[in-house]
Amino acid sequence: MKHIIYTIMKKIAIPSGLMASFIALAAPSADLWPHWSANDAGNLESISHQSWDEFLKKYVTTDSDGLNRLPYAAIAAEDKTALDTYIRSLEALSISSYNRNEQRAYWANLYNAVTVKVVIEAQPVASILDIKLSSGFFSKGPWKKKQLKIEGQEVSLDDIEHRILRPIWNDPLTHYAVNCASVGCPNLQDYAFTAENMEKNLTRAAFDFINNHRGVQINADGELIVSSIYSWFKADFGKSDKAVIAHLIRYAKPSLAEQLSKLDEIEDDQYNWKLNIAK
Repeated sequence: MKHIIYTIMKKIAIPSGLMASFIALAAPSADLWPHWSANDAGNLESISHQSWDEFLKKYVTTDSDGLNRLPYAAIAAEDKTALDTYIRSLEALSISSYNRNEQRAYWANLYNAVTVKVVIEAQPVASILDIKLSSGFFSKGPWKKKQLKIEGQEVSLDDIEHRILRPIWNDPLTHYAVNCASVGCPNLQDYAFTAENMEKNLTRAAFDFINNHRGVQINADGELIVSSIYSWFKADFGKSDKAVIAHLIRYAKPSLAEQLSKLDEIEDDQYNWKLNIAK
């Protein structure tokens, strides 16, 4: 079926607004890249994310709807340089020699920093889907491009999310850690993740997203509409509507949790690919 759709859609132009449906069809599964399984639990050395933390604190703003935004077109030249230097410093590390907690913060921060860098360099764009860095039909966006070289391995954003973070940690909270520069995505936080703060902050990020209409809505007919993240990556949330709802209840405010507890299926899902750019 995917091959048929792929062949047909090659022949037509896909507006950004329709790409979500096709991304859902082609959403990558968690597929472990064995090279990155290595770690050293006894290594207590920490990785500095100070420059990334300073960048985020300087530029991330929260609008009245609870969405964190970034002024991609207005980043100062010296901060672009600092961002690039930060990314290159992470790229130069032998991350396999660190413990799991340091590794998780490393990969999440690196994913987000590279995404921000790519969007800054692509300005002006209305959506990350407008950035085509690699060939192939399902190549809208920067995710498949090998943009990094770490420990001699060429690494893409897709590799970080789907071949490292998702399969190694096997935790649905990973989806609240990585940001794709879109309105529909869980927030880009205004701080860097660290080995020490990541667990509690991912819990907070899940709470913020699920209790926002971008994550969960119950319409006038009592039907549940969720972010497409819960459809694309349903396997990460338990593989069924009931399992997804149980996940939502875990982080929902009491009033929302009560409504969700009366539901056993998801009616629809939605996602907004507009850039989370500060106005």
